[in-house]
Amino acid sequence: MDFELNEDQKAFSDAARQFAQEKLAPMAAEWDEQQTFPKEVLKQAGEMGFLSLYTPEKQGGLGLPRLDASIVFEQLAMGCTSTTAFMTIHNMVTWMIASYAREEVQQAYCPKLIGGDWLGSYCLTEPNAGSDAASLTTSAVKHGDKYIINGAKVFISGAGETDVLVVMARTQGSGAKGISAFVVPADSKGISYGRKEPKLGWNSQPTRSITFDNVAIPASHLLGEEGQGFVFAMKGLDGGRINIATCSVGTAQQALNQATQYIQERKQFGKALSQFQSLQFKLADLATELVAARQLVRLAASKLDKQSPDATAYCAMAKRFATDVGFNVCDQALQLYGGYGYIKEYPMERYFRDVRVHQILEGTNEIMRLIVARRLLTEGAELL
Repeated sequence: MDFELNEDQKAFSDAARQFAQEKLAPMAAEWDEQQTFPKEVLKQAGEMGFLSLYTPEKQGGLGLPRLDASIVFEQLAMGCTSTTAFMTIHNMVTWMIASYAREEVQQAYCPKLIGGDWLGSYCLTEPNAGSDAASLTTSAVKHGDKYIINGAKVFISGAGETDVLVVMARTQGSGAKGISAFVVPADSKGISYGRKEPKLGWNSQPTRSITFDNVAIPASHLLGEEGQGFVFAMKGLDGGRINIATCSVGTAQQALNQATQYIQERKQFGKALSQFQSLQFKLADLATELVAARQLVRLAASKLDKQSPDATAYCAMAKRFATDVGFNVCDQALQLYGGYGYIKEYPMERYFRDVRVHQILEGTNEIMRLIVARRLLTEGAELL
């Protein structure tokens, strides 16, 4: 197994690093403070191909493997965690439409999503269906050449500011097999948005609830066939777990880089903090854990690219491990800054706030443990 990046991966990584340094990092604190959704910068990201990294080339995307996309997202997250996280969600929406929509819907939506003219939100979570996504109750009933959607979604990233929604709704009886997926224009009649949720982090993207009241959409906006929605959602979540784990790794790497520089400059008791062995040991442990997290994420991404039967378990392991490690690294990097880490003059507190939600979304880390345990108990440890 070759752990070195190839020339294409290096080129994508360099382009993402430059974009992060020039377009994201200088504005990240202001976006966070003012809760600004940076649509213009997101459009620039679209022009760079960052909004369609693994969207099939046939529909105009870059068609990258998930491993290569992960490398790009890691670099972008070093500039702004929150904005990059939204890019990962938009990528999932674009990929899902490009992969499963009917041709006329692909032609209508993909070019604008790929270029960033339109932005997308992914609508799965409901007030009473978080980790138990198969129990969702939003309904879609077919009437002639239309579906009528009723229900509510919560914690939807970008809601109220985006143009396209991918909505999971129930078209049949109970359980996962009754769920279908739809492309819904965000300004459709009957859609209303809740308040912008005040959050601990991820402040450069709005989060709102969405209510669907007799929302009529063309039947052609069904993704795939009726009853396939949950399968699409789970495929999306495997990739989403890789993406959010990567955002944790990128943010933690930036925090560690800055903390390492800080303790070499900061002096106490007549010498630089970096000369204290206890802090040297702490840096070594943080770096080791971060490298381990990165390699597990990339292994899981490779499994997903190869469609390995154990890919879901690996994605769950990577998401659980990398988001826990990422939060710990940011926490300890803040500690190395001392009191300065707690104030907004420095970015440590923002890194800390932004990565905390990664342990919750795309399936909580407790659910990740259940997925891994189920694989172990039904298939055997030797398959992992």
